Amino acid sequence: MEKPVVILIFTTVIMSLECFVQSDASTHRYKSGDDVPFYANKVGPFSNPSETYAYFDLPFCQPDNLEKKKESFGEALNGDRLTFAPYKLEFLANKDAKVICKKRLTKEEVAQFRTAVALDYYVQMYYDDLPIWAFLGMVEKDGIDDPNEYRYHIYTFYQFEIYYHKDHVIEILVRVDPSFTVDVTNDEEVDVEFLYTVVWKETNTPFEKRMDKYTSSSSLPHHLEIHWFSILNSCVTIFILMSCMGAIYLRVLRKDIYNLAQVEEFSDNQEETGWKSLHGDVFRYPKCKYLLSSALGCGTQMLAVGVVILCLGVLGVFQPYDRGVLPTALVIIYAITSAVAGFSAVSFYHQLEGSNSLRVLLLTGGIFSCPLLLTFFFLNTVAFNYGSTATLPLGTIVVILLLLVLLALPSLVLGAISGKRIRSEFQAPCHTTKCPREVPPQRWYRRVITQMAMAGLLPFAVIYIQLYYIFASVWGHRIYTIYSILFVVFILLLITTALISIAMTYIQLAAEDHEWWWRSFLCGGSTGLYLFGYSIYYYFSRSDMNGFMQTSFFFGYMACVSYGVFLMLGTVGFHACLLFVRLLYGCIKCE
Repeated sequence: MEKPVVILIFTTVIMSLECFVQSDASTHRYKSGDDVPFYANKVGPFSNPSETYAYFDLPFCQPDNLEKKKESFGEALNGDRLTFAPYKLEFLANKDAKVICKKRLTKEEVAQFRTAVALDYYVQMYYDDLPIWAFLGMVEKDGIDDPNEYRYHIYTFYQFEIYYHKDHVIEILVRVDPSFTVDVTNDEEVDVEFLYTVVWKETNTPFEKRMDKYTSSSSLPHHLEIHWFSILNSCVTIFILMSCMGAIYLRVLRKDIYNLAQVEEFSDNQEETGWKSLHGDVFRYPKCKYLLSSALGCGTQMLAVGVVILCLGVLGVFQPYDRGVLPTALVIIYAITSAVAGFSAVSFYHQLEGSNSLRVLLLTGGIFSCPLLLTFFFLNTVAFNYGSTATLPLGTIVVILLLLVLLALPSLVLGAISGKRIRSEFQAPCHTTKCPREVPPQRWYRRVITQMAMAGLLPFAVIYIQLYYIFASVWGHRIYTIYSILFVVFILLLITTALISIAMTYIQLAAEDHEWWWRSFLCGGSTGLYLFGYSIYYYFSRSDMNGFMQTSFFFGYMACVSYGVFLMLGTVGFHACLLFVRLLYGCIKCE
């Protein structure tokens, strides 16, 4: 396992250096009159963050030689399509009503602009790696009751206000002038003149702090109060759970264990009831142990990915508008941690005396990645049909496949080989009888579905408040930067999942049901189902997203994320219950 760890550390260092280079002040120094990199990125409906198109898909003024920026791997994953903007904003060069171009819009181009304005299109550009947002136009609704009579206008005059400090660009603002618009309501040709102004102003803000306004947006006092309330709520939930578990131990388990300890051997006429009667069956290997081993291996990998990503976030690796750093990190770390999945799955499978390691290995490698890849290819096809920038180029797809084949697959095999060699015996404090004990009929509230519904509720309550901010960042236009608070909530989520899974397992054992293996995994992972349910609520009640493409992207990727959370928390719940059952039956003397 030393090699994957070294690779992981090396990759983390490289990523950190990449982020440092991106923010290196020496690469952003200019002299008066120097050209500053200015890229037009994409346009799209404000309510549909996944539905974006290249800037020049709309009939803007195009330069004679349309030059595109060569995309990095992360930029391609992020859906960025950078081309040199038609605006010329040289360093410290003020401009007054500079004309970009004059053109006559055809009927088709007018209809294209009108549709974009009606859908509330925005424009995104980057000036010296600083993001710029502006709306394309406006809909005139004042005093008009009939939507068919609305007037649609596009902005033709942009005012750039740029702040500098010494030889650095610090901030850029863009404003539109409502008095300079062109009416595109009717399907008729129209003449349009696009203009812009540039005003440079000096500021005392140093270059190192120019991104602070983006990182501080989620750290405002009223936002922090909500986050801390969320953490306090989670701590109270955990305290209640620990109190319940303590009560169970002190009043029930401790008394039973004490009574059993008074007797050297179980007499023949002594009748055992409750969880004590299951000592000969509680460690009986579960059905489909190869599937359980694969699910646990993949869940362990998801846990490792989550911990590494959050640690990198706390260390400040992911900065706002560092284009593509987060998706790049996700792909690479997922590939590397395949070694964790292979090791965990094969090692546990051999503890359960399994003999077909190859089947477990293949299932571990595909139990999550195959649904994810199928979803990705489907959504990529949808984006391609829409002509969206969300379509990944063929070269990027090849790179991803190479990472899976040349990095993820060898890591998985290496982990499996290590797990097979380092495997240990399954530690069961009680012997298992030859004939399985019959499980008595269970009441409705002790069945799998009911217990899953109860088990997932409290962990979901722990993360409920944070989910809104995460969704608003991933599926909206907010910026989430408080990784430290997210990491704390993540730890509280794991603790809550472990405690509630143990409680549900004790309830099951007390009802003389010894088939707890799969039940503990399903109860622990049930929070993933709540997460998907919340995504349905968010889509229809908290957002304005619409259209087939956005709906496909939202529910497609949220299904994959919820499935990954299900595997991760199911693994946490299972291992917590396994430890609990070992400790519980290790306290009594069993034949």
